Amino acid sequence: MTAHTFVVEGLHASVGGRDVLHGIDLEVKSGEVHVVMGPNGSGKSTLAHALMGRPGTTVTSGSIRMDGQELVDLPAWQRARAGLFLALQNPVEVPGVGLRDVLHAATEGKGDGTLDERLVAEAKAVGLDRSLLTRPLNVDLSGGEKKRTEMVQLGVLQPALCILDEIDSGLDVDALGEVARRLQRATVEWQVGILAITHFHRFLVELEADMVHVMVDGRIVARGDADLALELEQTGYAGYST
Repeated sequence: MTAHTFVVEGLHASVGGRDVLHGIDLEVKSGEVHVVMGPNGSGKSTLAHALMGRPGTTVTSGSIRMDGQELVDLPAWQRARAGLFLALQNPVEVPGVGLRDVLHAATEGKGDGTLDERLVAEAKAVGLDRSLLTRPLNVDLSGGEKKRTEMVQLGVLQPALCILDEIDSGLDVDALGEVARRLQRATVEWQVGILAITHFHRFLVELEADMVHVMVDGRIVARGDADLALELEQTGYAGYST
Protein backbone atom coordinates (compact mmCIF):
# COMPACT_ATOMS: atom_id res chain seq x y z
CA MET A 1 0.00 0.00 0.00
CA THR A 2 1.53 3.28 -1.15
CA ALA A 3 1.83 6.06 1.42
CA HIS A 4 0.96 9.60 0.32
CA THR A 5 1.69 13.08 1.63
CA PHE A 6 -0.40 16.14 0.77
CA VAL A 7 1.23 19.48 1.53
CA VAL A 8 -0.15 23.03 1.37
CA GLU A 9 2.31 25.87 1.94
CA GLY A 10 1.70 29.62 2.07
CA LEU A 11 -1.57 29.33 0.15
CA HIS A 12 -3.20 32.62 -0.82
CA ALA A 13 -6.38 32.63 -2.90
CA SER A 14 -9.04 35.06 -4.09
CA VAL A 15 -12.64 34.88 -5.29
CA GLY A 16 -14.06 37.54 -7.55
CA GLY A 17 -10.95 39.65 -7.04
CA ARG A 18 -11.31 39.58 -3.23
CA ASP A 19 -8.50 38.02 -1.21
CA VAL A 20 -9.92 35.24 0.98
CA LEU A 21 -7.06 32.93 1.99
CA HIS A 22 -3.98 34.46 3.59
CA GLY A 23 -1.18 31.92 3.88
CA ILE A 24 -2.61 28.47 4.69
CA ASP A 25 -0.20 25.71 5.73
CA LEU A 26 -1.34 22.08 6.04
CA GLU A 27 0.14 18.61 5.79
CA VAL A 28 -2.04 15.48 5.60
CA LYS A 29 -0.50 12.01 5.41
CA SER A 30 -2.10 8.70 4.47
CA GLY A 31 -4.65 7.54 7.03
CA GLU A 32 -4.79 10.86 8.87
CA VAL A 33 -7.96 12.85 9.53
CA HIS A 34 -7.56 16.62 9.66
CA VAL A 35 -10.54 18.83 10.47
CA VAL A 36 -11.01 22.50 9.59
CA MET A 37 -13.51 24.45 11.68
CA GLY A 38 -14.34 28.13 11.76
CA PRO A 39 -17.16 30.68 11.66
CA ASN A 40 -19.19 31.32 8.52
CA GLY A 41 -17.27 33.42 6.03
CA SER A 42 -13.87 32.39 7.33
CA GLY A 43 -12.78 30.87 4.00
CA LYS A 44 -13.31 27.16 4.63
CA SER A 45 -15.16 26.39 1.40
CA THR A 46 -12.77 28.64 -0.53
CA LEU A 47 -9.95 26.47 0.79
CA ALA A 48 -11.65 23.32 -0.50
CA HIS A 49 -12.27 24.92 -3.89
CA ALA A 50 -8.70 26.24 -4.15
CA LEU A 51 -7.25 22.83 -3.38
CA MET A 52 -9.40 21.14 -6.04
CA GLY A 53 -8.98 23.88 -8.66
CA ARG A 54 -12.58 25.00 -8.94
CA PRO A 55 -13.02 27.69 -11.62
CA GLY A 56 -13.63 31.10 -10.07
CA THR A 57 -11.24 30.48 -7.18
CA THR A 58 -7.78 31.83 -8.01
CA VAL A 59 -4.60 30.80 -6.22
CA THR A 60 -2.47 33.94 -6.11
CA SER A 61 0.56 32.41 -4.37
CA GLY A 62 1.68 29.35 -2.50
CA SER A 63 1.99 25.64 -3.18
CA ILE A 64 -0.31 22.59 -3.28
CA ARG A 65 1.59 19.30 -3.62
CA MET A 66 0.68 15.64 -3.67
CA ASP A 67 3.72 13.42 -3.16
CA GLY A 68 5.90 16.30 -4.35
CA GLN A 69 3.89 17.00 -7.51
CA GLU A 70 2.85 20.66 -7.78
CA LEU A 71 -0.88 20.95 -8.47
CA VAL A 72 -1.49 24.72 -8.45
CA ASP A 73 -1.44 25.14 -12.23
CA LEU A 74 -3.36 21.93 -13.00
CA PRO A 75 -7.08 21.82 -13.86
CA ALA A 76 -9.44 19.97 -11.51
CA TRP A 77 -9.49 16.75 -13.54
CA GLN A 78 -5.72 16.44 -13.40
CA ARG A 79 -5.76 17.04 -9.65
CA ALA A 80 -8.28 14.21 -9.43
CA ARG A 81 -5.92 12.00 -11.40
CA ALA A 82 -3.17 12.93 -8.92
CA GLY A 83 -5.33 11.53 -6.10
CA LEU A 84 -7.62 14.33 -4.88
CA PHE A 85 -11.36 13.90 -4.34
CA LEU A 86 -13.77 16.68 -3.32
CA ALA A 87 -17.12 15.85 -1.73
CA LEU A 88 -19.18 19.00 -2.23
CA GLN A 89 -21.44 20.68 0.31
CA ASN A 90 -24.11 20.83 -2.40
CA PRO A 91 -23.47 18.01 -4.91
CA VAL A 92 -24.21 18.95 -8.50
CA GLU A 93 -27.13 17.37 -10.38
CA VAL A 94 -26.16 15.94 -13.77
CA PRO A 95 -29.29 15.14 -15.82
CA GLY A 96 -28.89 12.35 -18.36
CA VAL A 97 -25.65 10.98 -16.87
CA GLY A 98 -25.79 8.02 -14.50
CA LEU A 99 -23.55 7.37 -11.53
CA ARG A 100 -22.19 4.24 -13.19
CA ASP A 101 -21.33 6.22 -16.34
CA VAL A 102 -19.40 8.75 -14.27
CA LEU A 103 -17.40 6.09 -12.44
CA HIS A 104 -16.81 4.07 -15.63
CA ALA A 105 -15.27 7.18 -17.21
CA ALA A 106 -13.31 8.07 -14.07
CA THR A 107 -11.79 4.60 -13.86
CA GLU A 108 -11.28 4.45 -17.64
CA GLY A 109 -13.16 1.16 -17.67
CA LYS A 110 -10.48 -0.56 -15.59
CA GLY A 111 -11.93 -3.43 -13.63
CA ASP A 112 -15.24 -2.79 -15.40
CA GLY A 113 -16.38 -6.36 -14.81
CA THR A 114 -16.50 -5.69 -11.07
CA LEU A 115 -17.73 -2.08 -11.17
CA ASP A 116 -21.36 -3.07 -10.64
CA GLU A 117 -20.40 -5.25 -7.68
CA ARG A 118 -18.39 -2.42 -6.16
CA LEU A 119 -21.24 0.04 -6.65
CA VAL A 120 -23.67 -2.28 -4.89
CA ALA A 121 -21.24 -2.96 -2.04
CA GLU A 122 -20.52 0.74 -1.49
CA ALA A 123 -24.22 1.63 -1.63
CA LYS A 124 -24.93 -0.99 1.04
CA ALA A 125 -22.09 0.36 3.20
CA VAL A 126 -23.71 3.81 3.44
CA GLY A 127 -27.37 2.79 3.33
CA LEU A 128 -28.09 4.04 -0.21
CA ASP A 129 -31.00 2.36 -1.99
CA ARG A 130 -29.62 0.28 -4.89
CA SER A 131 -32.35 1.58 -7.21
CA LEU A 132 -30.74 5.03 -7.04
CA LEU A 133 -27.55 3.73 -8.65
CA THR A 134 -29.22 3.73 -12.07
CA ARG A 135 -30.70 7.23 -11.75
CA PRO A 136 -29.14 10.34 -13.31
CA LEU A 137 -26.45 11.61 -10.95
CA ASN A 138 -28.03 13.38 -7.94
CA VAL A 139 -31.22 14.27 -9.86
CA ASP A 140 -34.30 14.35 -7.59
CA LEU A 141 -32.33 12.93 -4.66
CA SER A 142 -32.66 14.16 -1.10
CA GLY A 143 -29.73 15.88 0.57
CA GLY A 144 -28.85 12.72 2.46
CA GLU A 145 -29.03 10.57 -0.65
CA LYS A 146 -26.70 12.95 -2.49
CA LYS A 147 -24.14 12.78 0.33
CA ARG A 148 -24.37 8.98 0.38
CA THR A 149 -23.84 8.98 -3.39
CA GLU A 150 -20.65 11.00 -2.85
CA MET A 151 -19.45 8.27 -0.48
CA VAL A 152 -20.19 5.59 -3.09
CA GLN A 153 -17.96 7.48 -5.51
CA LEU A 154 -15.26 7.73 -2.86
CA GLY A 155 -15.35 4.00 -2.17
CA VAL A 156 -15.11 3.06 -5.84
CA LEU A 157 -12.38 5.57 -6.76
CA GLN A 158 -10.31 5.17 -3.57
CA PRO A 159 -8.42 8.49 -3.86
CA ALA A 160 -5.31 9.36 -1.87
CA LEU A 161 -6.93 12.44 -0.29
CA CYS A 162 -10.59 13.18 0.34
CA ILE A 163 -11.61 16.81 0.90
CA LEU A 164 -15.02 17.07 2.56
CA ASP A 165 -16.78 20.43 2.25
CA GLU A 166 -19.36 20.20 5.06
CA ILE A 167 -20.59 16.81 3.89
CA ASP A 168 -22.38 16.52 7.23
CA SER A 169 -24.60 19.51 6.39
CA GLY A 170 -28.23 18.44 6.05
CA LEU A 171 -27.68 14.86 7.22
CA ASP A 172 -29.90 13.27 9.84
CA VAL A 173 -28.33 11.32 12.71
CA ASP A 174 -28.49 7.93 10.95
CA ALA A 175 -27.00 9.22 7.69
CA LEU A 176 -24.34 11.16 9.58
CA GLY A 177 -23.24 7.99 11.36
CA GLU A 178 -23.17 5.90 8.18
CA VAL A 179 -21.12 8.46 6.28
CA ALA A 180 -18.68 9.01 9.13
CA ARG A 181 -18.20 5.27 9.71
CA ARG A 182 -17.52 4.72 5.99
CA LEU A 183 -14.89 7.43 6.05
CA GLN A 184 -13.28 5.98 9.17
CA ARG A 185 -13.04 2.54 7.54
CA ALA A 186 -11.53 4.13 4.44
CA THR A 187 -8.62 5.47 6.51
CA VAL A 188 -7.76 1.83 7.22
CA GLU A 189 -8.85 0.06 4.01
CA TRP A 190 -6.66 2.10 1.67
CA GLN A 191 -5.37 4.70 4.13
CA VAL A 192 -7.11 7.66 2.57
CA GLY A 193 -6.09 11.01 4.02
CA ILE A 194 -9.07 13.16 4.98
CA LEU A 195 -9.41 16.94 5.18
CA ALA A 196 -12.88 17.53 6.61
CA ILE A 197 -14.50 20.96 6.81
CA THR A 198 -17.29 20.91 9.38
CA HIS A 199 -19.17 22.96 11.95
CA PHE A 200 -20.18 20.04 14.13
CA HIS A 201 -18.35 17.98 16.74
CA ARG A 202 -20.97 15.23 16.39
CA PHE A 203 -19.49 14.32 12.99
CA LEU A 204 -16.29 13.43 14.85
CA VAL A 205 -17.92 10.92 17.17
CA GLU A 206 -17.49 8.25 14.48
CA LEU A 207 -14.67 9.89 12.52
CA GLU A 208 -11.57 10.17 14.71
CA ALA A 209 -9.70 13.43 14.14
CA ASP A 210 -5.91 13.50 14.37
CA MET A 211 -5.72 17.28 14.11
CA VAL A 212 -8.22 20.15 14.29
CA HIS A 213 -7.39 23.47 12.60
CA VAL A 214 -9.26 26.66 13.48
CA MET A 215 -9.73 29.06 10.54
CA VAL A 216 -10.67 32.70 11.05
CA ASP A 217 -10.55 35.38 8.32
CA GLY A 218 -8.69 33.12 5.89
CA ARG A 219 -5.94 32.11 8.33
CA ILE A 220 -5.28 29.10 10.53
CA VAL A 221 -5.18 30.67 13.99
CA ALA A 222 -5.03 27.57 16.20
CA ARG A 223 -4.47 23.82 16.02
CA GLY A 224 -5.17 21.03 18.45
CA ASP A 225 -6.42 17.48 18.94
CA ALA A 226 -10.02 16.23 18.73
CA ASP A 227 -10.90 17.83 22.08
CA LEU A 228 -10.55 21.23 20.43
CA ALA A 229 -13.58 20.50 18.20
CA LEU A 230 -15.78 19.90 21.25
CA GLU A 231 -14.49 23.09 22.88
CA LEU A 232 -15.30 25.11 19.76
CA GLU A 233 -18.85 23.75 19.61
CA GLN A 234 -19.39 24.72 23.24
CA THR A 235 -17.67 28.11 23.33
CA GLY A 236 -17.67 29.34 19.72
CA TYR A 237 -14.93 31.36 18.05
CA ALA A 238 -15.05 34.57 20.09
CA GLY A 239 -11.68 33.79 21.66
CA TYR A 240 -9.96 33.40 18.31
CA SER A 241 -8.90 36.23 16.04
CA THR A 242 -6.27 37.07 13.47
